[in-house]
Amino acid sequence: MSRVGKSPIDVPSGVEIKREGNKVTIKGPKGELSREFSPRIDIDVADGKILVKRRSDARDDRSMHGLVRSLLANMVKGVTDGFEKTLEIQGVGYKALKKGNNVELALGFSHLVLVEPEPGVEIDVINPTRLVVKGIDKERVGLMAAHIRAYREPEPYKGKGIRYEGEYVRRKAGKAAKA
Repeated sequence: MSRVGKSPIDVPSGVEIKREGNKVTIKGPKGELSREFSPRIDIDVADGKILVKRRSDARDDRSMHGLVRSLLANMVKGVTDGFEKTLEIQGVGYKALKKGNNVELALGFSHLVLVEPEPGVEIDVINPTRLVVKGIDKERVGLMAAHIRAYREPEPYKGKGIRYEGEYVRRKAGKAAKA
């Protein structure tokens, strides 16, 4: 049995869970998330806990067991606490500027890059070299952060670009000077 899948998910007070067939809707103080799951996985809600069970030991059921449990746990955490990813901008002249709901990035191109957040995702500019992507859906927050990072990934010679907070970029030496 899946070690991840068999552990129950604690549901904090103030969180409502509604099941309609394969569709699970979780409502909390930060918002509402819904997702449709495989009909081969049983989701039981009782006594403030969510239990995920599989119907058989078939390979597909075993692979879905832990995944469904993780997705449900992320949904519960998202509607109660939310998720956030911090991005750092490094490089001379590289900066971010908040324009209404959007973010304008100066990344050394001949033009400014305008980033529009997806619905349900918010981008905050803490200072010109630090961005925070927030939201209740872990998948969307991670996707938006990866989308922003892809505009200028950190390069290994000078380390310029957009990186996740705490991300290590392996540096290279570059060309050796002739003596």
